[in-house]
Amino acid sequence: MILELADIRIQPGRNAEFDAAIVRGVETVISKAKGFRGYEAHKGIESPERYLLTIRWETLENHTVDFRGSAAFAEWRAIVGPYFAAPPQVEHFELISP
Repeated sequence: MILELADIRIQPGRNAEFDAAIVRGVETVISKAKGFRGYEAHKGIESPERYLLTIRWETLENHTVDFRGSAAFAEWRAIVGPYFAAPPQVEHFELISP
């Protein structure tokens, strides 16, 4: 199991729109991707324009090759990209304990 962590910064004052867009984007696009195993989206309290999106993938390649190399990635970015203040910082993690 691989955990993708995306640290997202959005434009100020667009939280309500982005809240809806991130959920819609994951549930209508990413959830259909090969190897998708679930997600969580969190909004910052001290920094309300900061979001952490975690997505569980079966393999690293399910995210980096299968999803990112597909037309679905462009569809996802079309939904959430207009809100970004900067490109998201994305890292991957391996599970070491249940």
